[in-house]
Amino acid sequence: MLIADIKRVVEQVSRDKGIDRQILIKALEEALRSAARKKYGAKIDIEATFNDATGEIEVFQFKEVVEKIEEPDLQISLEEGRQLDPECEVGDSLGTKMDASTFGRIAAQSAKQVIIQKLKDAERDAVYTSFIDRKGEIINGIVQRFDRGDIIVNLGATEAVLPVREQVPRESYRRGDRIRALILDVLYESRGPQIVLTRTHPDFLVMLFKTEVPEIAEGIVDIKGAAREPGSRAKIAVASQDSDIDPVGACVGMKGSRVQNVVQELRGEKIDIIPWHVDTAKFVCNALAPAEISRVIIDEENRAMEVIVPDEFLSVAIGKRGQNVRLASKLTGWHLDVNSESQYNQTMKSGYDSLVQIAGVGVSMADALFEKGYYSAEELAGAEVDDLIQIRGIGEEKAKQLIFNAQNALKAPRKTDVETNAEKKSAASQSQEEVPDDSVQTGPAGGQADVSVD
Repeated sequence: MLIADIKRVVEQVSRDKGIDRQILIKALEEALRSAARKKYGAKIDIEATFNDATGEIEVFQFKEVVEKIEEPDLQISLEEGRQLDPECEVGDSLGTKMDASTFGRIAAQSAKQVIIQKLKDAERDAVYTSFIDRKGEIINGIVQRFDRGDIIVNLGATEAVLPVREQVPRESYRRGDRIRALILDVLYESRGPQIVLTRTHPDFLVMLFKTEVPEIAEGIVDIKGAAREPGSRAKIAVASQDSDIDPVGACVGMKGSRVQNVVQELRGEKIDIIPWHVDTAKFVCNALAPAEISRVIIDEENRAMEVIVPDEFLSVAIGKRGQNVRLASKLTGWHLDVNSESQYNQTMKSGYDSLVQIAGVGVSMADALFEKGYYSAEELAGAEVDDLIQIRGIGEEKAKQLIFNAQNALKAPRKTDVETNAEKKSAASQSQEEVPDDSVQTGPAGGQADVSVD
């Protein structure tokens, strides 16, 4: 049962498995205690101690010195005790060394199971400790097998999993392929730590640039944000701490070498490198490149922007299936609504017309409201009195009346163009019926020339 050179074995296992030496020793001590209890019962008082000098684990059984023995496994008579220790007294606890070779096969098997379990626990803890501080790092591994779409990656010391949701669409791997991924999470589970990898997270893109661009690693160039649609397109915003260094140029590299290395790792994913700007509107304009921006209307409260672009740049700004504006929105953290100039002008005209149609609002009043940011009857209906009285010529009562009129105008049913045309035709027809036939004279061209009533 006991290993003569157990000290050497402990040191070798500790080195190979990366497990602390003391943990292994405690596991062996616990195994021998378990083996002794399996052989002699659970009641006995057992203590196992590793002797560093001899490289041996010694097992001792302790019994209490009593005058009359009632529990033979726990007690020893004073007479027997004094044979072991002449100076012992009643109530003392005496320990005798046990021969581990007498524990038997079943006890040895029990000890083996304890050792195996303790080693697994220690190995699990060692793996968790070594990887928990590496979250966010890029790691290399080898594809080992596939489990319902998930890729199991061999990292050497342990295995990791690349779930389906963290895999880039249309990327395929075979067993034995080398794979590079970011450590997304390290989970402590009963069956062992689970290391979760990702190739789709924006941080994977950021870490790839840190690897390829020395200026980023040194802190001269900062990555302010990144957004991805994995396998298709990505945007990354960069800024420089040194005015002499162009952050975009640093990331692109000589003849595009640096960014191409990243693109190659991401299997052809298109990457837009965007200069970050402290002015949010300017940053949004940069993020929507290569589209030209005519104007930006900012809604600070809702973190939203309406971006107006020339008609010919509308499709460029929106991108294929809305991809460009969607990535720009993720990168900047603002909700972006892109419209063409013609759409914007039509909307403004409709809004202005709705203002003019409100009772008490003339052209000059509509112009004043427009200048203060009230572009439609709907916006005027939701206005505050305190804000309206800031406009010249509007007092408190006038402001209340304008809001009331605007709300009523919104409640009134709007007539469609078909209904309006029908009313015009009906009115024209009615006016002709009211005039006698002989009172209408037509000119040479047959058009209405004159109307007279006798």
